[in-house]
Amino acid sequence: MDSSAELIAEVPGFIRLHKDGRVERLNGNERVPPSTDHHPTGVSSKDVLIDPETGLSARLYLPPLSSNHHRRPLLIYFHGGGFFIESAFSPLYHNYVNSLVAESGAIAVSVEYRLAPEHPVPACHHDCWAAFQWVVRQTGPGAEPWIADHADLGRTVLAGDSAGANLVHHVAMGAGGASAVHGLGPPIEDPVKIHGIILVHPYFWSSTRLDSELPESAELVELIWKLACPASPGVDNPIMNPLAVGSPSLSGLGCRRVLVAIAGKDFLRGRGRWLYKALTVSGWKGEAEVEEVEGEEHVFHLFRPEDEKAKLLLKRFASFINGGRYHPGRPL
Repeated sequence: MDSSAELIAEVPGFIRLHKDGRVERLNGNERVPPSTDHHPTGVSSKDVLIDPETGLSARLYLPPLSSNHHRRPLLIYFHGGGFFIESAFSPLYHNYVNSLVAESGAIAVSVEYRLAPEHPVPACHHDCWAAFQWVVRQTGPGAEPWIADHADLGRTVLAGDSAGANLVHHVAMGAGGASAVHGLGPPIEDPVKIHGIILVHPYFWSSTRLDSELPESAELVELIWKLACPASPGVDNPIMNPLAVGSPSLSGLGCRRVLVAIAGKDFLRGRGRWLYKALTVSGWKGEAEVEEVEGEEHVFHLFRPEDEKAKLLLKRFASFINGGRYHPGRPL
């Protein structure tokens, strides 16, 4: 047997890391170009390069604009995939963000960050922080026109699923002034108050299991984390465990509102409530709520967007993006 073909790490069905350094991704490899979805949504998209040095880029989405011009909420989306698979440009995420833009009427920026293990965590956190900083600078002459001309930066919402929700949390902590603690890079001179964040089936863990968590789930998370962040001694790293010793207080979370979405059959469901409860007793001054969908698995809404529960969840997210005042089918 060729020794270079030997596996040194594998998450079955998702990724293999070979002895010779070759990374074999078994999921999330397809890419689709930006486009104008003439029917049924009318949403347009285009790609932008944010940092030529790292390759950080994003896909921007523009909903149909009415003749009575008004600024739209701004959605920044971080895709999931365990920090090591998927893309903002995959059909799964392109189609979902396109649908979310159509439902909410928001301008969206879906971030294409670097993946582990070639770029171990926290490279993806640094990328998402840099993308957030880029977005909030898009004002005035020379700025990206879809953002500068049509977005209301005062109504910025961050959203992400699974590992993307982890990224959202840490960027929101950085926006509240904790970026130096997380090592995300240069802080924003004036901390930015994000309007809200949506944590969809959030990916967090700790060495102390919750009652709802099975040993096999812990083994899977620890395997994924070791592959994504080999320098970390374990899952009590503050990136995975925001309640670990040395983590900044959740009271500094830099947003006004939080929506935590969980699914009843998701192995991560307990972590959503765990974070929600910790946030509500932290001294944070915002408003937090939980949206639970019973009987569904992890990120079911991405894989079965036509299911009634997925459609309702999409409307729930759209309502949150619009401050809870949006009614589907009515003008913003």
